[in-house]
This record gives sequence, structure tokens and C-alpha cells, in this order.
Amino acid sequence: MPELLDERVGFVRRIGLFQATAINMSQMCGIGPFVTIPLMVAAFGGPQAVTGFLAGAVLALADGLVWAELGASLPGAGGSYVYLRQAFQYRTGKLMPFLFVWTAMLFIPLGMSTGVIGFVQYLGYLWPDMTPGQGDLVGLVVTAGILALLWRRVENIARLTVVLWTVMIASVALVITAAFTHFSPERAFTYPAHAFELTSGHFWTGFAAGLTIGIYDYLGYNTVAYMGAEIRRPGRTIPRAVLTSITGIMTIYLLLQIGTLGVVDWRDMLDPHSTASSSVASAVLERAWGRGAADTVTVLILVTAVASVFTGLLGGSRVPYDAARDRVFFRPYGTLHPRHRFPVLGLLTMGAVMAAGFLLGRHTDLATIIQLLTTVMVIVQSLAQIAAVTVLRRRQPGLRRPYRMWLYPVPSLVGLVGWLVIYGYADANSPGRHPIEWSLAWVGAGVVAFLAWARYEKEWPFGPKRISEEYLHGADPDAERPGGDEGERGIEGTVGAAGGS
Repeated sequence: MPELLDERVGFVRRIGLFQATAINMSQMCGIGPFVTIPLMVAAFGGPQAVTGFLAGAVLALADGLVWAELGASLPGAGGSYVYLRQAFQYRTGKLMPFLFVWTAMLFIPLGMSTGVIGFVQYLGYLWPDMTPGQGDLVGLVVTAGILALLWRRVENIARLTVVLWTVMIASVALVITAAFTHFSPERAFTYPAHAFELTSGHFWTGFAAGLTIGIYDYLGYNTVAYMGAEIRRPGRTIPRAVLTSITGIMTIYLLLQIGTLGVVDWRDMLDPHSTASSSVASAVLERAWGRGAADTVTVLILVTAVASVFTGLLGGSRVPYDAARDRVFFRPYGTLHPRHRFPVLGLLTMGAVMAAGFLLGRHTDLATIIQLLTTVMVIVQSLAQIAAVTVLRRRQPGLRRPYRMWLYPVPSLVGLVGWLVIYGYADANSPGRHPIEWSLAWVGAGVVAFLAWARYEKEWPFGPKRISEEYLHGADPDAERPGGDEGERGIEGTVGAAGGS
């Protein structure tokens, strides 16, 4: 099969629909739901915690439609970097894409570090005598191992991702099956008094915390958009992969959450000394099928955690590459491995930040890391991309849009409200940690760094704006259709409705 080379960035379009969907779902359903169910219960104070997963699904779908339109029309390496560069170049030059790369180099590996934290947390079920120092060492070894696995050509990675995706599906399917074979509706649906008292400020504080945890669990639906220059027929593949992965994972999460609450008493999840608090899925298997089954599924969950971090770094390492090639980030990040064609420095840097985030989270708590990475992400990526959809429709009306957002602008408005709720309640849900202040400080430091960089490079505001509309006038990547479309057969019919018009 012929390979499609994106000459502008040096990547080859090798990844089809099935592999793209597997990459997304592996990143979304990693260790997240297995470690955050107790956090969600703590946020809501009871089994009404399922509300958080439902709210997260609504926000993920709304935001997914934003990613679908932008990813289909601007299929370049780096995802948000490309979208913000194209949309905001007319007024603020390269400020927005620079700030995105600046923040992404922090929030993407911080998100991956939570997967390694969860790995060590579940390993504790199999290794109950593990000391904190041994746990730290295991996490660092896992980080190094994932970097070694990513040190290869992307088509080999895509095949490996499908294998990891299969393990992920098996692990969640076994947990769900075990839960519903020993399911107690009374345990799952008996709520404490005033659980849904909407006039209470406590409810809305808990709801915002639950929404933050919920959207954290869904994050990953945008992974293939970061790899837009490596996706075959991106105008069709990216929207379908995004929307299919969200709807699939939404079903899995709801079954997992409800099933778990029907087996494990939610009060046990709040006890830090209980297995239900640290390894709730293992607790479900042990109570339903015994210790042997719990040990086996715990091993599958550990593989799932590795799969999530693996695919997250795969997509995230592409972010600084396109920026460096466009001279909006440090130029060494614009170099690909001469043989395997992957961005070397981006991968190594994010691996190092991930290792630091893992150690930070191990010695604070997981909820704090989630709040910090989410608040940093909201300002420059989430809110800015919602604006970018409208800006691009006005600035580049002739841009090819193989997919257009359904019911525009309703999803944009739903996404806007959701992200503002998460950001506005961040300090209240992380007392003493000040995530809002830290996020503003990090963005402020990025503005200072941008001004210093712009002065050195003689870019706006110290030089002329350089307008680039290469996607408006460039070749259509969907027009070239290599024979076979390996990986898309067998799934095309099931996701055809996601294509839009």
C-alpha cells in the first residue's frame, strides 16, 4: 500500500479509522475510572456520584464536536497548536499557539503522570508490602519503559495500540460482568438525605468537583487530533474516531460506575485503609469471584494503565514539533528521528515532566494533580478552541470543512459553560492548593517568555504579523485514497453517521 507523506511536516499518513479509534479509547479508558470512582463518591458524598460521569459525558460530547470540526479541517501535527495558530494569527500573531505549547508541555505529561500513579496504586493490591520508596522506583521504571516502547515507527506503534486496546476492553468487561453478577440495586440506588438538594451550595461545589473528575476520565478523545498529520483521510477519520470513542467510553463508564456501586458500599470507598479506596475494581472482583480472579484482572488493569500513558505520550509528543517547525517554539523540537520519524526531543521532555509529576502526585494526592492540570488546560486550550471555531468560520469561510459541528453554536455554548464551571470552582475544590492562581501564574510566565522570544525573533508585537493560510490553499489530504484503507474495513458501517456534513 502506498504511503502518503505530508511534505510540510515530514510525517506519513499511515493510521486508519480502527487504529485511530483504538488510540483514543486506550487513552480515555486507562487507569482513570478505576482510581477516580472513590474520588467521585467523595465529591458527591454518596452513590449519586454517577451524576458526575453523566455531566462529564455531556461536556466531552460538546467539546468533542469542537475537536471534530477543527481536526477535520486542519489535520496537522500538534492539534490545538494548529487550530489556535490559524484562528488567532490575524490579531495577536503567534501569541496563542506559543501559549498553548507552553501550557501543553505541562498539562499533557501531568495527565500522563496520573496513569503511572494509578499503576502503582493498583500494584499495591498485588504487592501489599510495597514501601513508598519501592513504589516511586516502580513508577520511574514504568515511565522509562513506556519511552522505550515509543522509540519506534508510528505504524508499529499503531499495531501495538490495538493489542493494548483489546486488553483494556477485556479488563473493563470483566469488571462490569463481575459487578452485575453480584449487583444490589438497593446498594447502588439508595441515596443519603439531601443528595440532590439543588439549592444547596454544597451540592454545586460537589458537582463542579465531580465534573472535573468526570472530564478528566474522558480526556483522550482528542489524541488522534494531535496526530492529524499521520491520519489517513483525516476529514473522515478524525471526527469518526473522536465521536465513536466518546460514545463507546460513555457506555463503559456508566456501566462500570453503577456496577461498582452495586457491589461495594460507597462508605468503604471513603475509608483510606480499605481496598475499595485504593483498588476499587480489585475489590469488586474479589467480592464477586474471589481473590484469584481479582489478581488476574488487576494485572489486566495494570496493562490498561500502561496503554493509556503510552497513547497519551504518543499524541502529546507531537505538540511541540509543528510549533518548532514554524519557529514558534524552541527549534530543536522540530527534529524527527532520522529513521523512525518521530519527534525525539518532544517525547523525551514530556517523559521527564511526567516522571516529575508522578513523584509530585505520589507525595501529595491524585485529586490535586487533576485539579492543577485541568485548570492550566482550560484557559489556553479549551476556552480558546471554542472561540477558534467561530473565528475560523468568519476569517476562513472557504476552508474545507469535511465535518461541520452539529447544531452550531449550541455545543460550543454547552462546552463554554462546562469549562467555566470547572475553572470557577477549582480553588473551592482544592483548598490550600490554589490551582487558579498557579494556572494564571503559569500563563503569565508564558506571556513573558513569548515577549522575550518575539523580541529575539522580531515577531509581533516587535515585528510584522506573518499570516499563513496553508490549510485554506493547500492540497486536500482526503482526495488521495490509497488502496485497501487497512484498518477501516469492518467498522465503517458502524460509525458512518459520525461523518457530518
